[in-house]
Amino acid sequence: MSEQTRRIQEQFGGSAAAYVASAGHAGGDDLERLLAWGRALQPARVLDVATGGGHTALAFAGVARRVTAYDLTEPMLQVARAFLRERGVDGAVFAAGDVAALPFRDGVFDLVTCRIAAHHFADVAGAVREVRRVLRAGGSFLLQDILGHDDAAAAAFVTEVERRRDPTHVRAYRAVEWKAFLRAAGLTVMDTAVVTKRRPWDEWTTRTRMTPEARRDLDAFVRAAPEACRAAFEFRLAGDRVESFADRMLLIRADRD
Repeated sequence: MSEQTRRIQEQFGGSAAAYVASAGHAGGDDLERLLAWGRALQPARVLDVATGGGHTALAFAGVARRVTAYDLTEPMLQVARAFLRERGVDGAVFAAGDVAALPFRDGVFDLVTCRIAAHHFADVAGAVREVRRVLRAGGSFLLQDILGHDDAAAAAFVTEVERRRDPTHVRAYRAVEWKAFLRAAGLTVMDTAVVTKRRPWDEWTTRTRMTPEARRDLDAFVRAAPEACRAAFEFRLAGDRVESFADRMLLIRADRD
């Protein structure tokens, strides 16, 4: 087991229920855009990679005949399974494993989704190659993740914020980097969108079970940061309190050649 795998299983195993309850994962303009792309494609077989609490799998269960929810963390799969069953979805399949080694045959899925997860991947290029492998010819990959900032100082600032809040965070990639990953794997970008999601600070930091000391240090780090860095992510402060900030989400539809 790699060190990153161990960290992810430790971090998300203890936070699984909080991700089911997360409003930011449950819906929004971002998920609606992915669903619109999915409905137009009319897939029969969908794989949701890094399913987390299962919100994306639930949404696509209303579009596809069969949905497979896949995650590295068994406790996350357990809460996702219960969540989908509570919503009346009985036919979903659940499987555990690493995105860089998907345990599925070549070309078995019409559509693969991956939403707000790839910034945790140790090997993004390898994960994208695996996604391409399990897609049928003409199949589509619907990706959503945090959009990396073009300004180096702003990118370094928010990466430090993310890693202090969640040590499994690797990095967010810029659009040009994502397009390079996809092109190298044999996927052609067909559509893109950028959606902003506002993150309430208390909920965002509580979900990862930060200690009070770590939270105080993170708050102080944000307050002491250059104004330009905070402005790049629309941080809102009220006195000594951090209230919220905004993530820009990159959404991409890429088809297998």
